Amino acid sequence: MDQQGAVAAARTVAPAAGTVPVPDAPADVAAPGDAAVIPPRKSHLGRDLTLIVVVVGMLLAGLGVGGVFVYRALYSPAAFVQHYLELLAEGHAADALKVPGVVIDRSQLDAAGLPKSASEALLRQAALSTLTHISVTTGKTVDGVTDVTASYHAGGNPGTTTFQVRRGNDIGFVPTWRFARSPLAVVELTVHGAMQFQVNRFRVDKRQVGLAGAEVNPADPVPLLVFSPGLYSVRVDTPISYSPGVAVLSDAPLKNVPVTLQTKPTETFIAVVQNKVDDYLNTCAAQQVLQPSGCPFGYTVQNRIEAPPTWSIAHSPKVTVVPDGENWAILPTRADAHIVVDIREIYDGSLRHIDEDVPFTMSGTITVSPSGTASIRVSSDDDG
Repeated sequence: MDQQGAVAAARTVAPAAGTVPVPDAPADVAAPGDAAVIPPRKSHLGRDLTLIVVVVGMLLAGLGVGGVFVYRALYSPAAFVQHYLELLAEGHAADALKVPGVVIDRSQLDAAGLPKSASEALLRQAALSTLTHISVTTGKTVDGVTDVTASYHAGGNPGTTTFQVRRGNDIGFVPTWRFARSPLAVVELTVHGAMQFQVNRFRVDKRQVGLAGAEVNPADPVPLLVFSPGLYSVRVDTPISYSPGVAVLSDAPLKNVPVTLQTKPTETFIAVVQNKVDDYLNTCAAQQVLQPSGCPFGYTVQNRIEAPPTWSIAHSPKVTVVPDGENWAILPTRADAHIVVDIREIYDGSLRHIDEDVPFTMSGTITVSPSGTASIRVSSDDDG
């Protein structure tokens, strides 16, 4: 290309005087002088609403599960029974009596076929046994009454009790419950040979719990209210009598549990009776007559004696004490008295010297007064 052509080309591409060159604009950017165009944004409202609905649903579901759990743990019939059993397990007898439906009046006892005179002496902490391994399940509901079954170990012994629970007076939206059938029961206790006995760790005197007081018949059974469930160990340990004890499981509401306990004489009591019998026989032997008054031995002669006889006890009886109703008896036992006496024969005037044992059999009865004093009466076989 010649110089003129180059100049011509330069003139062709050169901008006009007084103008500014404009670079090529990107396709999505408006050139100067053109109207700006903004692309539309996608809407997120639907997605947000869906998320809110899901979260609210999860919260409601959580509240529902939590509400069911709280109801079962705190406000259900099973929770009501669980609370009662835990009070017994912790030894809170007074608080257990405050649980709605536990306390029962005399008319209800009579209607249930239980003694109206049942004493409340055992409704205390000292009379409770251990209660462990508690498990509660809810059963069927009929006419507003729900069965609640509890399994447990009472004093180490497994047991099962079914309670009846009904709705109480609700507090606002909180449901309350009460026992439709009182969980108390009655142990009807007959103790032979003792006025006092012990139930678990609590000592009982018949004269204190009976309606007749000091005039109570020792042979009459003593009805005692007890908690169900509970293991009640009854034993006797007095200076006069004892028993190894018997355990009674109260495992049903308003149940009558008859218990009979026969005591045995203590070794101390037998030793006292033996000493009293020995003293009594020695007193008999001190009488210088052929037939000591009120004594189980004597000597009969057809002639006359030269001098008052001399008695002694050659072989003392070994007493055996056995129960006799509410008192005690001495079983018939053999013994020997010894007499020394001179007898003058009437028909010929001869003198006969007697120095011999006189065997006899004795028995006796022992009556114990309410104050604990024993009265012993000894008799011979001839006395019947």
